[in-house]
Amino acid sequence: MIVSTINVNGVRAAVRQRSAENLGLLHWLEQTEADVVCLQETRADDSQLAEALSPVLAPARSEGWHLASAEPHLKGRSGVAVLSRSAFSDVRIGVAGFEEHGRYLEVDLPGGATVPSVYVHTGEAGTDRQVEKERFMASLAARMSELAASGREAVLCGDWNIAHTEHDIKAWKANVKKAGFLPGERQWVTGLTESGWVDVMRRVQPEGPGPYSWWSWRGKAFDNDAGWRIDYHLATEPLAARIRSARVEKPAAYALRWTDHAPVTVEFDRG
Repeated sequence: MIVSTINVNGVRAAVRQRSAENLGLLHWLEQTEADVVCLQETRADDSQLAEALSPVLAPARSEGWHLASAEPHLKGRSGVAVLSRSAFSDVRIGVAGFEEHGRYLEVDLPGGATVPSVYVHTGEAGTDRQVEKERFMASLAARMSELAASGREAVLCGDWNIAHTEHDIKAWKANVKKAGFLPGERQWVTGLTESGWVDVMRRVQPEGPGPYSWWSWRGKAFDNDAGWRIDYHLATEPLAARIRSARVEKPAAYALRWTDHAPVTVEFDRG
């Protein structure tokens, strides 16, 4: 089972970007070997998302993708989705208090695994935006505790907007007081991993720096690999025990980017 996650930074923009060069999101979906793809920041309602992805969706194509989505409550913000080669056995939207925010969607796959797509928004230290981020984090952790207790195999994929350690951000010294690298945020991730959730990339590659999955569009951040590792797969231990590989699909050049993130792809042996 191959699972990818990618923050598309606006699905319609990701479809348009590099389309003339036969690149962009649709081309990537045509080429990927993933069985499941989690999307974040679609910034589209359900109908807009389905229209943007229509060339690759089933039943338009016999081998097309099946789509589940959670649209954002604010126009142009958030939005998550899951694409799967197989039809879903169940779909659930939201966590407590954030049912309509387009930040969390979980699907059950025919093989028995649960795969949520997660978007934790950026936040801003010392503001109401950070308070809301931390409220969402608390609700998300509660749902993760429920999932772990259920005994189901699960892997939560998405843009967590938190660099866990100094190995996960190039310019960590300049960001110690900024959202995304605050002590409380980092401790929250530590709490998840100490409660049994496995950071898949760190299981495969324990040492840093990186591999980073987000780089600013500005300056030479991408060329200098001055990025952040904020796109994670967090898996229950039974599933993590079957990890085969994990990689960041960083484009070969700045000119080939169609989002400011890169897909993070994990392969598990089937149970």
